[in-house]
Amino acid sequence: MSGLLALLDDVAAIAKVAAASVDDVIGQAAKAGAKAAGAMIDDAAVTPKYVHGFSADRELPIIWRIARGSMINKLLFLLPAGLALNHFAPWAIAPLLMLGGAYLCFEGAEKIAHSLGWISHHVETGGEPIIDDPAHLEEERAQGAIKTDFILSAEIMTIALAAIPKTGFWMEAATLAAVAVMITVAVYGAVALIVKADDLGLHMAQTGRFSVTRQFGRALVRAMPKFLWGLTVVGTAAMLWVGGSIILHALHTLGLHGPSDFVKEWAVWLASSLGGPLNLLSWAFTALMDGVFGFLLGLLLVPPGLKLVTPLWKRLTGSKA
Repeated sequence: MSGLLALLDDVAAIAKVAAASVDDVIGQAAKAGAKAAGAMIDDAAVTPKYVHGFSADRELPIIWRIARGSMINKLLFLLPAGLALNHFAPWAIAPLLMLGGAYLCFEGAEKIAHSLGWISHHVETGGEPIIDDPAHLEEERAQGAIKTDFILSAEIMTIALAAIPKTGFWMEAATLAAVAVMITVAVYGAVALIVKADDLGLHMAQTGRFSVTRQFGRALVRAMPKFLWGLTVVGTAAMLWVGGSIILHALHTLGLHGPSDFVKEWAVWLASSLGGPLNLLSWAFTALMDGVFGFLLGLLLVPPGLKLVTPLWKRLTGSKA
């Protein structure tokens, strides 16, 4: 009996350790995922366009195909590559992180410059494609979305990897895998809700039994274009903020302390001048200045990005966008 009790105690101890490890993985994954907020919001804002023009019954299957491709991108390709770099070439993480930050700055600044009419958009649609086979068009759209997702997923995984503390290979692998799953579910779950919200609103407006239900449905349909516009604005701001902060932090790590110290000192001074909660205001001003830095850097990157990088990417992928 005493042997059985000792065995049960050992099992309980192992279970506690396992539960603690799971909690650590989830906690670290949540913190690392928060660092990638800019790319996540951009991903959620970009994806709905890939189901535009399809019948309502094909929207969710297309989103599922893109989500599955995103999961494959993260778990089968980017996760092993990230872990290999982290353990065999850790010096490459900072340059890759800066590259991802620069891409976020470029994308955010390019969107703002286009909306202000400073540049023509780099996406050449050539009008709606005339394709007799809807299945072929669906396949083309899904593959294009998965290719785009690979870039955004690479940014997300690199940012998350840099935010994960050194805890051993398997803990890092589990945390990064948790990040991949959590972000994919969050992004494409949100995309599914966004895409089907207008259908739900239309259904409520047409078949609702109560007047308030029908009014809510009509309001939901009217609100979705504004919501999508707002999501794009928030995503653009988040990209500039995250991209700028990544670049400033990387420069600080490489020994160039001036830019990040300047931002921190001015953020504290502004927060102190206004009074109120110092930590909150310092964070807000730091984020604002990071975003301004990201925007200015992005503007510098727009000309080479549009004239060199975008044509090269089109040539390599065969993409029109």
